[in-house]
Amino acid sequence: FFMIPYLLRRILTFIPTLIGITLITFFLMKAIPGDPVFGIVGERADPETIERIRKEIGGEKGLILQYVGYMSLLIQGELGRSYYTNQKVSKEIFEKFPNTMKLALAAMLFALLIGILSGIMGATRKGEFIDKILSMLAAGSISIPVFWLGLILMLIFGLYLHWFPPSGTGGLIYIFLPALTLGIHSSGTIARITRSSFLEVLGEQYITTARAKGIREGAIIFRHALKNALIPIITIVGLDFGSYLNGAVLTETIFGWDGFGRYAMEGIIKRDYPVIMGTVLTGSIAFVFINFIVDVAYFYIDPRIKKQ
Repeated sequence: FFMIPYLLRRILTFIPTLIGITLITFFLMKAIPGDPVFGIVGERADPETIERIRKEIGGEKGLILQYVGYMSLLIQGELGRSYYTNQKVSKEIFEKFPNTMKLALAAMLFALLIGILSGIMGATRKGEFIDKILSMLAAGSISIPVFWLGLILMLIFGLYLHWFPPSGTGGLIYIFLPALTLGIHSSGTIARITRSSFLEVLGEQYITTARAKGIREGAIIFRHALKNALIPIITIVGLDFGSYLNGAVLTETIFGWDGFGRYAMEGIIKRDYPVIMGTVLTGSIAFVFINFIVDVAYFYIDPRIKKQ
């Protein structure tokens, strides 16, 4: 029960954050030159049609009234309708978000397996040849642009070797290449943070004591050191997972993955304002929720937070 006040304080900070996000996104979106009406009806439409469509989407109202109208929709749990499909944005997001969630989970699994194992191996063999090789690979994975890595993986494993389909949405065989693309990019950061954190923990007095007692090295690493080294790793994992849900636009576009990021990109290209607002707000909520989960994990892993 002593955790409840801490969590309530965190939840209360989310409300003004989300309101601020809607306010900034709405007015920045409206400041972009161009009229979405012409994207719907074309440049050669007659003035009557243009005016009718503008009234249908509420474009004739002032910006303040438009924002108030959008916020009233949000209070009712609605995100508006797409200008192009005339479908509820919430319905389309609900259909596409699970695909992005699958991709994000698979990518994080790759990143954790590669990153944590590489970081532990580098920390336990500090200064050795394998440590230098792993450090170079980690730096390389961070530096490689995601879109370039995705194209290379598609070219090699999809077009040359025919091991995996180069594009499309489906089961494990379709998700492997896009998930590996995102996972490799994050694994370098996780590996470097894991190595640094483990080096700090392995220098602690209780680790020296455990070794003096004759405890096996594997038990020391995975039973004693890992938990105390997790705090910075959890931070990176939370941030990266949030970026997968919000920033997998390029990867989903390259591999033709029918997900949330690709849907957001299509909305931006078409100037579909309800889609843009809906995807930004949903992505923000997802990112805030992930940070909330990270805070809860901190609470259980780090006893110092409980004392505070």
